[in-house]
Amino acid sequence: MKLSRQFPLNALRVFEAVARHLSFTKAGEELGLTQTAVSYQVKLLEETLKETLFLRQPRKILLTEAGARLAPKVTQGFDMLEEAVNEMQGTAEGTLTIHATHTFASHWLARHLGIFQLDNPTIAVRLETSQEVIDFSKTEADLAIRVGRGQWPGLRAHFLMRNHFTPMLSPKLADSIGGVQTPRDLLRLKIIDPSDPWWRLWFIAAGYPDVVLESASRSRLGSQAVEAATAIAGHGVAILRPDFYQDDVAMGRLIQPFDLTCEDGSHYWLVYPEARRQTAKVRAFRAFLQKTLPSFDKGPDGGSV
Repeated sequence: MKLSRQFPLNALRVFEAVARHLSFTKAGEELGLTQTAVSYQVKLLEETLKETLFLRQPRKILLTEAGARLAPKVTQGFDMLEEAVNEMQGTAEGTLTIHATHTFASHWLARHLGIFQLDNPTIAVRLETSQEVIDFSKTEADLAIRVGRGQWPGLRAHFLMRNHFTPMLSPKLADSIGGVQTPRDLLRLKIIDPSDPWWRLWFIAAGYPDVVLESASRSRLGSQAVEAATAIAGHGVAILRPDFYQDDVAMGRLIQPFDLTCEDGSHYWLVYPEARRQTAKVRAFRAFLQKTLPSFDKGPDGGSV
């Protein structure tokens, strides 16, 4: 349908907030409206569209199929309006919110963000870290760093770097068994998170397909950065991305006993909603990565994606 001057655009803003929070109360708090006013605006939009957008259930609401189709497009529309206004005002859109895993944030982003901020002094950076895969329609993040195969519906993805792995441990722990000479020597030590599929892939590549880790002491620490810290403390052998820990190797805090590294097909990617592709702050961050990472957008095989 073609929007007329009478179309309740404010109701769309209210709908977008309710769809993001799945709460009339939280949407009202964000917009400075009472719950009654929020409910009225949603009902007005439903009557205008002749569609039910939410299922009202005791103590919760859910998007209907129609609401779920509409919500991401409305969010994209408001993002584009915000971009247009900011560019008209000559601003670089204030704050760039980046979501990344703990490991990538601490071992790559933290070391390079200063360069981005020097090049873009009008953009403040907010860094959020977790192991969760975020839903852009329900978060303030502008872009994210993900580990995967580069295919996420509705998102633009740019290859950043390959993700490979190998066992690493403290030299003191290795000395406690007279050194690590063969992969089987690792089994004499505590394996940090033996349930991690990287271990089996690495042992198979090393020529030990019969290695069984089920009997090993189990520990799941939630992120590679925490596992690396545990290994540095001498409490076990971690399987890590060696490029992130070269400083620790140089300082004698970690060793990489074998040259063999492996991959599982998942690599690091920059992702963001397609509608944000031309926003000034996303363009600026993309240009920064292109300048900083020779592998940017080259793809896992070295060709462009």
